[in-house]
Amino acid sequence: MSQLNKEFSDILQNIETALNKALPASPNEIWTNDSFTKLPQAIKNEHIQNLITPNKNLIDLGGKRWRPLLLILCYQMAKESNPAQALTQEQAYSITPLVEFVHTASLIHDDIEDSADFRRGKPAAHITYGLDTALNAGAWLYFEAPVCINKMDISDQMKLKLYQVYTNELRLLHLGQAMDIYWHRNPSLFPTSDEYLAMVKNKTGRLAAMAAKIGCIAGGMSIEEAENFADIAANIGIGFQIIDDVINLTSGNVGKKRGDDIVEGKKSLPVLIHITKKPNDKEQIANFMAKAGKEGINSNAVEECINLLESSSCIKDAAAQGTKLIKENCSKMHSQKIEDLFTAMIPETFR
Repeated sequence: MSQLNKEFSDILQNIETALNKALPASPNEIWTNDSFTKLPQAIKNEHIQNLITPNKNLIDLGGKRWRPLLLILCYQMAKESNPAQALTQEQAYSITPLVEFVHTASLIHDDIEDSADFRRGKPAAHITYGLDTALNAGAWLYFEAPVCINKMDISDQMKLKLYQVYTNELRLLHLGQAMDIYWHRNPSLFPTSDEYLAMVKNKTGRLAAMAAKIGCIAGGMSIEEAENFADIAANIGIGFQIIDDVINLTSGNVGKKRGDDIVEGKKSLPVLIHITKKPNDKEQIANFMAKAGKEGINSNAVEECINLLESSSCIKDAAAQGTKLIKENCSKMHSQKIEDLFTAMIPETFR
């Protein structure tokens, strides 16, 4: 990612400026009016701070920012062919909070739903601020995200297009999460690989799709043209989720412990590939997940389950499938910058 930061440093800096403007560390009069219109005098900044702080702190912990970066790169690509219909560069940057804020809100809610203790190496928001505050702040950020559309000096028709993309992708995101919860709540229930891929395309892929689609529309493309690039971006998102699944069972994801997917009962692609190869192991894997779910990340069931998975080539096969999805779909974007972005994001061991 250091190479990525060097190559796109100016764009990333402009994105950070847009994020800080859209969500300041503390409320000011202009921002408050944009977000809430006129408020009763009895409402104080400390009340609003309960919404801002859990979200702002998570955003400031970092993250790759590849979704807003993808939005800008798609905008630049589309603008080359549609300069007369494109929004200005300043306007394009002003809507980057839309995808990053939705992503942040989804992380807060995901950690609550998975009973996860850590995010980006720090205690999760519901651990730090309490379940009620984190849940409410995350929900608020979903609705705060499109304020950037309200503020834009563009036609009502263009605003409507952006809103339609935002709301539709958000509904699909929650559908994907509903599928994931359904499976990990039931240790003995295993989806098919096709069902898993459909879930990931919604849960993970929709944010990539939203970034690509909004960027392309901002660059002057029609919704129909933008939809094609959104689908490609969603497939790339699937690839990276598969790689995350593999990392979880090997070195462990950044800011989390190896095998926490076992604790959460996640039916990831390596697991599904394994039970296809060794169907008799399904019950044993379900038992490991149930035990780890009760005992936590330090349960011996975590390593025992990983050892069982390592008895087949499922982890290696999943890694190859994820990398292939990313590389094949990158070439379909017809943008060297976008290809460079995603290539830099693939861990060295998977290239």
